[in-house]
Amino acid sequence: MNWQAISFDWNQTRAFLAVVETGSLSAAARALQQTQPTIGRQITALEAELNVTLFERAGRSLVVTQSGLDLAEHVRAMAEAAGRISMVASGQSQAVEGLVRISASDIFAAYLLPRIIAKLRILAPKIIVDVVATNDISNLVQREADIAIRNVRPEQPDLIARLVHDSKAGFYAASSYLDRKGRPADLAALSKHDFVCFGDVETSIGFFVPLGLDLDASNFRVISENGLVAWEMVKEGFGVSPMSVDVARRTPEVEQVLPDMEPILFPTWLVTHRELHTSRRIRMVFDLLAEELPKAMA
Repeated sequence: MNWQAISFDWNQTRAFLAVVETGSLSAAARALQQTQPTIGRQITALEAELNVTLFERAGRSLVVTQSGLDLAEHVRAMAEAAGRISMVASGQSQAVEGLVRISASDIFAAYLLPRIIAKLRILAPKIIVDVVATNDISNLVQREADIAIRNVRPEQPDLIARLVHDSKAGFYAASSYLDRKGRPADLAALSKHDFVCFGDVETSIGFFVPLGLDLDASNFRVISENGLVAWEMVKEGFGVSPMSVDVARRTPEVEQVLPDMEPILFPTWLVTHRELHTSRRIRMVFDLLAEELPKAMA
């Protein structure tokens, strides 16, 4: 840890985030129970400390700059961590209890969630976690889950969504398969290989077309709607499949095909309903997932 690099004042950064969240100095002052001049001085001091302009002054209004928006994401994470520290220090986290259902794909649930849930067990041991491992999009509005991890942003206005990471994926196959079939040098050669299909073949073919792969049904020799089963088939050497980098690196049996190819990008959204604002247990789990998911997928 480079302690010399950590020189800013938390009170200043808290004032900055309050202005970003509330939209004005006066609203931030009310939220923090301080005076408006005090909030203004803290913002000015933080700008001087970081040597960056966080707000543009437009008359009596403040408009956050791009530098301010970038900083806000990091400060927001600090605020969430500080909130959890306060709960732990006061013993409140031990009193947070009840059931929280987390919906995620079977692959995601098996490979990425366990380490995060282990941290939750330490932080709030009375919370019961029900992992709904499904490749269907659980209906949060109908309360099939409390929190969902998705790769598409929900359209329902009653849901709260936060983009937590822009993930990367590539093509992978077992080393045993590539030893037998050869390692393709380009997309044309890759198009002649066997593929393992996660779900519907026609949908998969449509997904691969924009990537430059010329595939048809004959390429898909093994098919499963269950992601874990399909990934096991890849590990056993039945063919090539796309997979997120964070999962593939936890799978020593596979290696990346065409490693110089531009990665496939897809977003990861953390979604919940408006009970987030009133339920301490959902808030705690949501905040922990928001902090830990980017680390798991880094």
